[in-house]
Amino acid sequence: MPMLRLVLTAVATLGLAACGHHGMHQHAAAPATPPATTVASKAMLDSGYKKVPAPANASVYIINLKNGDTVANPVRVQFGLSGIGVAPAGMEKENTGHHHLLIDVAAIDLNAPVPFDDNHRHFGGGQTEVTLALKPGTHTLQLLLADHNHIPHHPAVLSERITITVR
Repeated sequence: MPMLRLVLTAVATLGLAACGHHGMHQHAAAPATPPATTVASKAMLDSGYKKVPAPANASVYIINLKNGDTVANPVRVQFGLSGIGVAPAGMEKENTGHHHLLIDVAAIDLNAPVPFDDNHRHFGGGQTEVTLALKPGTHTLQLLLADHNHIPHHPAVLSERITITVR
C-alpha cells in the first residue's frame, strides 16, 4: 500500500508539472493603463468660482468594461456611481453631478469646464450609459463627474483610466 501511494503521488506531481505551475491555464492580467495627466484640483478657481465639493466617499467607475477588454462595435459603456447621485447639467443639487466620458484623453484640467468635443462626451441629461461606435484599434476610456456647470468637483470624482481594443 505505501508503494502504491508513492507511485500515485509521483504520477500526480508529474501531471501537475506538465500542466504548468498551478495545474491550470493562467491568463496574465492586462498591464494597468497609466493615469491621465491632471492639473491638481483647487477648491476656488482664479475666476472666483467656488467648486462644488464632492462627498469624501464619492467614486465613479465603468461597470461593464475592464482594462484590457477586446470588444466589437457598437461599444456599450455603463457608468457606475457610489456615494454621490446623478442630476442633469444646469440643475444645482447637493451631492450630485453628471457624467462625462473621456475617450483617448491623456491630460485633464480639473479646474476648467469639461471641453465639448468628440473626446469629451457629455451626458448632461443624467444618462448612465451610452452605446457608441469607435474606430477599430486601441482606445482609453475614463469617466469624470462634473457639476451643473460642467466643472469637475473638488476633489475630482474620476474613474480609473482603462484601455480597450475595438475589433
